Amino acid sequence: MDSTMEGYFKNLESPDKELQYEAFTAIQSTLMEPVDWAYEVWDKLKTQLADPGNHQRSRAAQFLCGLAISDPEGRILQDLPALLEVTRDKRFVTARHALQSVWRIALAGQKHKQQVLHELAGRYAECAGEGNGTLLRFDIIESLRKLYEAAPDEEVRQLALSLIEAEEDLKYRKKYAAVWKK
Repeated sequence: MDSTMEGYFKNLESPDKELQYEAFTAIQSTLMEPVDWAYEVWDKLKTQLADPGNHQRSRAAQFLCGLAISDPEGRILQDLPALLEVTRDKRFVTARHALQSVWRIALAGQKHKQQVLHELAGRYAECAGEGNGTLLRFDIIESLRKLYEAAPDEEVRQLALSLIEAEEDLKYRKKYAAVWKK
């Protein structure tokens, strides 16, 4: 990893919130393409999924999702249960940030996509009884839309439409459907 990236990861620990945010956004933008340093940070990020600090948990989940395209060993599939646990985090904003990033794992290959679709469909059903479940469901529908836009696949569209159709509350069914009418 070059010194610039090392500096960004170091700055995530800075007491300066602006410096942390700048580092976070720089790392996120780097993860839009494959990187050759994924395994240099992987184990630390995996450990941070259970960190006492919600910012560390959130960032670790988001970064690991982004690193999936840089993971030829397929580690993300073994680490997926720990990552998905963050989507159930006691801090709602942390859970949402993790959930909103999971779709990126599907960009790593067909096996990854199948697992992500399975997990998102399961999470959609499971979150119905949770506080803010409708917001989590919206995030899942929106994530499927982002995946579809990044890598068009009729299976993704059909899953989203079937989840929307299964929504019993007409108000939310319309809200979710609007994501797919854009």
